[in-house]
Amino acid sequence: MLRARIRAHIDTHLADPDLTPATVARAHHISVRYLHKLFEGEGDGVTVGRWIQRRRLEECRRMLARRDGAGITVAGVAHRWGFSSPSHFGRVFRAAYGVSPADWRESAAPARTARAPRTEEAREPRRPAA
Repeated sequence: MLRARIRAHIDTHLADPDLTPATVARAHHISVRYLHKLFEGEGDGVTVGRWIQRRRLEECRRMLARRDGAGITVAGVAHRWGFSSPSHFGRVFRAAYGVSPADWRESAAPARTARAPRTEEAREPRRPAA
């Protein structure tokens, strides 16, 4: 129950560059050590800090792939989700996904444009019902 509340808190505050295990622990009136023990109990080996970073990267990746996200720079996306350094963001993004954020955005572009709605002229004419 507490872990679920902590994860919800992290998701709510992902954009805050000051979100750290210490601020999460303070918000839940527990020690940092206890916070780390709660995450150790999940058995996946992910620390609180790594969980925060993973969630931020997921949101950045999602935003970079969005059709309406093309107007914001990669650095702007990184900043929006709590990364204070664009170069650090680029390194951790590449380490996590194997491509740079810019390359990810480019590779997602065909998928974004392929879903463009068809015009009336491109549709087959309707046949009257018999």
